[in-house]
Amino acid sequence: MQHRHLAAALSLSVCILTSTLASAADTELNLYSARHYQTDEALYKNFEKATGIKINRIEAQEDALLERIKNEGANSPADVFITVDATRLAKADELGLFAEVKSKVLDSRIPAHLRTGEWFAFSTRARVIVHNKLAIKAADVQSYEQLADPKLKGQICVRGGMHPYNLSLGAAIIAHEGEAKTEAWAKGLVANFARAPKGGDTDQIKAVAAGECGVALVNSYYVARMMRSTAADDRKAIEAINVVWPNQQSWGTHINISGGGMLKTAPHKEAAVKFLEYLASDEAQIYFADGNNEWPVVTGLKIKNPALERLGPFKADTLEIGKTSKGAIAAQKIFDRAGWR
Repeated sequence: MQHRHLAAALSLSVCILTSTLASAADTELNLYSARHYQTDEALYKNFEKATGIKINRIEAQEDALLERIKNEGANSPADVFITVDATRLAKADELGLFAEVKSKVLDSRIPAHLRTGEWFAFSTRARVIVHNKLAIKAADVQSYEQLADPKLKGQICVRGGMHPYNLSLGAAIIAHEGEAKTEAWAKGLVANFARAPKGGDTDQIKAVAAGECGVALVNSYYVARMMRSTAADDRKAIEAINVVWPNQQSWGTHINISGGGMLKTAPHKEAAVKFLEYLASDEAQIYFADGNNEWPVVTGLKIKNPALERLGPFKADTLEIGKTSKGAIAAQKIFDRAGWR
């Protein structure tokens, strides 16, 4: 009888200790982030203030972080991995790193096509067309397909085809048009290059403004960032270009994301879910828009970003984000054959 009482007491002590350790563990969160925006600092500080959970952050490029997580294995301290671009999140998912997250908050706030259950979009950015107002007519660049029209020969500026932003676009075109049409498009696009691909999206915008080329493919938040800039050269460049929402008469403008998920080996799972849910909160969503010129994934929010307001409304592609990312490998092969490197 005494043995049974002792065993029960020991069991109760173990339960209390385990519970205490779990509570202690949930006072911190280990975040591996490939988002390199200073404006995100406010997001993290607001989360810490609201929850009392301290964020320990490691920032690096996506490949380096994924390699680190793989090498750390079951002992990885990482709770959440966040980055930009659906193809990069899909790569982490293919490596089996993400855990399924069951959250009524995330399911109710994030549209179904912007989540997979393992990883979630928290903000979006559009792949838009910009053109020189004096050199190119807007009517000639109303769709991605038109960028392959021979009439634009020598007019296209774009960053490398192997960049995830372009691979995601290629994957979306494959999903809508098929691989054969996508390859024909890529070959036509390459034939219209004004120069070999180089630089980032801001460089493409400035090249169009300077007349080095007539048209470029860029992410919307680079345009918005320049719209909000006080630098004279940025303002001059913006005045020289026009922004087009592609494919408004068909499947809509291609959308990419910034997002993340909880890792299977996360030691602080409760804190991880709380953080992901926080990123879907009104406060965080508005900050994505006002702080980094991205659109919230949660609908119906009032944002006060003058650049996003200036860009105006548009029809966005609603292709499931998981399908977009799965076509990246096929897109890479197509672009390579087309000579878009």
